[in-house]
Parts: sequence; C-alpha cells; structure tokens
Amino acid sequence: MSRIGRAPITVPAGVTITQNGNVVTVKGPKGELTREFVADMIIEVADNTITVKRPTDNKEHRALHGLTRTLLNNMVVGVTAGFSKTLEINGVGYRAAKQGNNINLSLGFSHPVIVEPPTGITFEVPAPNRIIVSGINKEVVGAMAAKIRGYRQPEPYKGKGIKYEGEVIRRKVGKAGGKKK
Repeated sequence: MSRIGRAPITVPAGVTITQNGNVVTVKGPKGELTREFVADMIIEVADNTITVKRPTDNKEHRALHGLTRTLLNNMVVGVTAGFSKTLEINGVGYRAAKQGNNINLSLGFSHPVIVEPPTGITFEVPAPNRIIVSGINKEVVGAMAAKIRGYRQPEPYKGKGIKYEGEVIRRKVGKAGGKKK
C-alpha cells in the first residue's frame, strides 16, 4: 500500500466537500476548487475525513493512489490556508513594482516586463527585490512563479536573475585570465 495514499485527509471546520461521481468540489473560506479524478480511484467522503482506495494492485492504480490523495489534500489546504511562493530578484537595476494587479519587472531588457495574474492569483511586492505569488490552487501558483522566474533565470557566474526563496545557485568560477608566455 502507498503510505501517502492510505493516510486519511481530515476536513477542517468550514470546508464542505461535494462528490459527483469522480468530480470532487471543495468549498472553503478562501474559495472553491473543482477537479475531475480518474474514475478507477475510489474516493470516500465520510464525516470529516476523506479516504482514497484503489481497486487493484496494478502499477497504474498504485501510481494514481498517492497522487489522488495528494491532489485532494492540496485542494483542502488551498481553500483553508492557501499557497504562496516567494521569489527574490538579484542584480544591479533589477527590480519589481506593483501596478494595480500586475507587476512591472525591470530585468535589464530594453523594455519593462509586465506580468498579469491569472484568475485566483494575487501578487505582492513587499520590497523591490521580492515578489510573493499567492492563491488557492497549488498548481497555478507554482506555474505562475516558474513563469516569472523564466523571464530572467539566475546565471551561475554572478547569480543575477530571479530565484525562489531559499534556492541555492551553483556558482561557477570565471575565466582565469592569466598571462601567456
């Protein structure tokens, strides 16, 4: 059995779960998430707990067991606490500024990069070199943070660019530049 898959999910107070076949809707204080799961997985919603069971021990069912449970747990956590990713900007002249809902990035290009948030995502810029991407859907938060990071990935020589908070950049040594005889 999958250790992750067999762990039950406790549903906190204020969260309602509706199941219609293999479509599960989770409503909470922060919003509502709906997802369609694989029809083979057995999702049981009992009083304040959700359990996921698999019909057989096939390789496919074993793989989907833990995945289904994790996706359901992310939905419950998302509508109660939400998710956020913090990005750090390093480099001379590199900065971020908030313009309404959008963020304006100065990343050394000849033009500013303006990023618009998708629905359900909010941006915060507490400092010119920090961006916080937050929302209730973990996948969308991670994808938006990766998109912003992709505009100027950190380079290995000076470490300039946009990186995740706590990310360690592997640094390289530059040219030796010694004299030739």
